[in-house]
Amino acid sequence: MKGEKDIRVVGTVALTALLPAATAMASGRQGEGVGQQQERANIVLFMVDDMGWQDTSVPFWERRTPLNDTYETPAMERLASEGMLFTQAYASAISSPSRCSLLTGANAARHRVTNWTLHRDTSTDIDDADLQPPCWNWNGISQTAGTPNTFVARSFVDILHSNGYHTIHCGKAHWGAIGTPGERPEHFGFDVNIAGHAAGGPATYLSELNYGHDADGQPTSPMSTPHLEKYWQTGTFLTEALTRECLAALDDWKSHAQSGEVGGMEPFFLYMSHYAVHVPIDRDQRYYQKYRDRGLSEKEAAYAALVEGMDHSLGDILHWLDANGETQRTIVIFMSDNGGYATGSYWRDEPLYTQNAPLRSGKGSLLEGGIREPMIVRWPGQVEPQSRCDSYITIEDFFPTLLEMAGISHWRVPQTVDGRSFMPLLRQTGDPSKGRDLVWNYPNVWGNEGPGISLNCAIRSGRWKFIYNYKDCSKELYDISQDIGEHHNVAADHPDVVRRLSRKLGRHLRRMKAQRPTVKATGQPCPWPDEG
Repeated sequence: MKGEKDIRVVGTVALTALLPAATAMASGRQGEGVGQQQERANIVLFMVDDMGWQDTSVPFWERRTPLNDTYETPAMERLASEGMLFTQAYASAISSPSRCSLLTGANAARHRVTNWTLHRDTSTDIDDADLQPPCWNWNGISQTAGTPNTFVARSFVDILHSNGYHTIHCGKAHWGAIGTPGERPEHFGFDVNIAGHAAGGPATYLSELNYGHDADGQPTSPMSTPHLEKYWQTGTFLTEALTRECLAALDDWKSHAQSGEVGGMEPFFLYMSHYAVHVPIDRDQRYYQKYRDRGLSEKEAAYAALVEGMDHSLGDILHWLDANGETQRTIVIFMSDNGGYATGSYWRDEPLYTQNAPLRSGKGSLLEGGIREPMIVRWPGQVEPQSRCDSYITIEDFFPTLLEMAGISHWRVPQTVDGRSFMPLLRQTGDPSKGRDLVWNYPNVWGNEGPGISLNCAIRSGRWKFIYNYKDCSKELYDISQDIGEHHNVAADHPDVVRRLSRKLGRHLRRMKAQRPTVKATGQPCPWPDEG
């Protein structure tokens, strides 16, 4: 920026000084630190909702499991054969915390969007008899100040946009509550928004139900998917409708790029963020009967069809890149926002239909089943095909990594970025996970039942995973290298490790100004991990 010193992160500078500059850069498309003369990579971030680590025919463990033989995901298989598979990619236990960390680079303990968002000024916490969740940021994130219970930050998308990227959002957003600036993807620097709004899931995947609208076109639920009227009553499953709109947006980019209307071959960033495989588990009839014929229950077959429909979308995007000569200059990243839905549900009409074995528990839990995700990166000429990374990364790492992929070396943001670039892992030149601690804080009550659900915090440090439960101050310690399923709590056998990780976790949480629940009977905050 002219007249200003380029710095990587600004953590405490007054927002009034930064935000006008950010707005000016976005509107003027002024590059902050990238060589404009170099051909830059297109980037596709393909995000799946609630997809478990085992909901695929691609094994993300040391061996195949029966679940890998249940699902058919040929596009994921292709992507893994042409890129790098990550066996220890982490996110938050539920959607909004993950997605806000993705966009801001901040850990959920710092941005305080620690539960899922929907209605403005309204907590989504389920009542707990003993503890009161904190006053968290239930309005989500925003690039502008002025909304209470909101974390103000600049998105990496806005930085890409200001550096000449054409930015496309398709599908689920879930960054801000209804009626706040953050509910709209355009607010964060997207040129194109297809069907993104405040909701964290679809009312229905069925066009026969107008994706959640009545005969007069009015939404029947806050989850009703917008912008897709032309597909109503056509028999087009929501996943397919989003894919068609995504490909149309890419066609539009291509035609304008070729004509020189967007600066020649201006690169694109596509955030293909499917509502799949979130509930409701509607039947994608293209694949449903195949799985029923294999002996799966109706719910299991519907879920498997939902997974395959998502994978078909990935395959369509890969085919578009091939057909348009963009494969070699396009990075494709596959990721899920939290673990698979394998815990007891308070949506009693939704019986369990999947699992995360050998991982324990699922969505909403700080056990591995709730936070370990399927992740693949393909980058022709940079990432070795059929490679595998066993080092750990986490969702906030995408922020600095994507900017580095785009060749953007300097950027200004008001927030502290906790993420670390995993570029050394992609190029196999180093391991940023060595000596690094990953931290989760979940002082909320999501509502589901099962192990590791709600009102806890955790740290991953090397081979060790430590979980502290706010409710009873109990502590769990697992050696992930030997016990991936977290079946053996070895806290009693390693009191020195428990003390060390209790101190580490407590320090990390205090440094990020994390929140904790309070005890209803006393009104006092729960002890930190190194106090309990």
